[in-house]
Amino acid sequence: MIYLGCFLFLCGFTHAIPSYPIWWSLAVGHQYSSLGSQPILCGSIPGLVPKQLRFCRNYVEIMPSVAEGVKIGIQECQHQFRGRRWNCTTINDKAIFGPVLDKATRESAFVHAIASAGVAFAVTRSCAEGSATICGCDTRHKGPPGEGWKWGGCSEDVDFGSMVSREFADARENRPDARSAMNRQNNEAGRTSLNDNMFLKCKCHGLSGSCEVKTCWWSQPDFRVIGDYMKDKYDSASEMVVEKHKESRGWVETLRPKFTFFKPPTERDLVYYESSPNFCEPNPETGSFGTRDRACNLTSHGIDGCDLLCCGRGHNTRTEKRKEKCHCIFHWCCYVSCQECVRVYDVHTCK
Repeated sequence: MIYLGCFLFLCGFTHAIPSYPIWWSLAVGHQYSSLGSQPILCGSIPGLVPKQLRFCRNYVEIMPSVAEGVKIGIQECQHQFRGRRWNCTTINDKAIFGPVLDKATRESAFVHAIASAGVAFAVTRSCAEGSATICGCDTRHKGPPGEGWKWGGCSEDVDFGSMVSREFADARENRPDARSAMNRQNNEAGRTSLNDNMFLKCKCHGLSGSCEVKTCWWSQPDFRVIGDYMKDKYDSASEMVVEKHKESRGWVETLRPKFTFFKPPTERDLVYYESSPNFCEPNPETGSFGTRDRACNLTSHGIDGCDLLCCGRGHNTRTEKRKEKCHCIFHWCCYVSCQECVRVYDVHTCK
């Protein structure tokens, strides 16, 4: 669930211009809900640079998929970080994350990567489903079939989806500064994760499911697989340092690994160059909501446990009654009947 409420102490965020794409707001609020029923007015989308505006006008039929991609990226971010001090909370339709992503942190790296992956994923899936006339199935990267199966179905064209994500999401990342270099790297890492996780999906044909003939096609995985993959990349992200040097076009900032004894990052890795706040206390400058009143896991020794999530402040415990289905019986044929039971649970929240 995307949280859209604005905490009182965060209402001053509107004065700051976020350094992440404002067009992400297309994925939340009234703008997103109207995409399927109303023509898209590209000029009304906030934060588009001229290249994105041209892209929107030329390929307006795939813009709902672009918005859907950002939305599933945000939802996946909230799932992956649900037990951490920063849980990818959004605050309103325009600022989305507030200033929390203004710094070049691991969190910024992950959000850019998962949003870019989401755009590529949603566009690719939409094309395979026939929702757009300018794209369709992938007929290029098939190769010879394997033993016992042949090509069939609709292979998803992840190259086209990645191209759309690259052209649209990277359009504003053309500045010669360190943050643009970081965003480009992380955007590409998100898109590369789709290629790395494509798999052969097959269907059997024959009498009574005998699988005399099997047809297969390339398919994207469930987006949860991409989220898990990128969360691992977040945990192993490479810390960088900023270097300045002069070129014919002027001063240019580039990134290099801070620690030379570690393996340098590849195109599949996330990079960052600023430290994250601890997110323990509310802070409108950093965008931290703090962890007070967050539910914690009493038995966990990880970051979702009460010791770490509550930052040493301790936790409160209350009992909560929940109605659940129980004593379910299958009746031939064919339905299930259940009773309703009330069960009592202990709920632990941070002080």
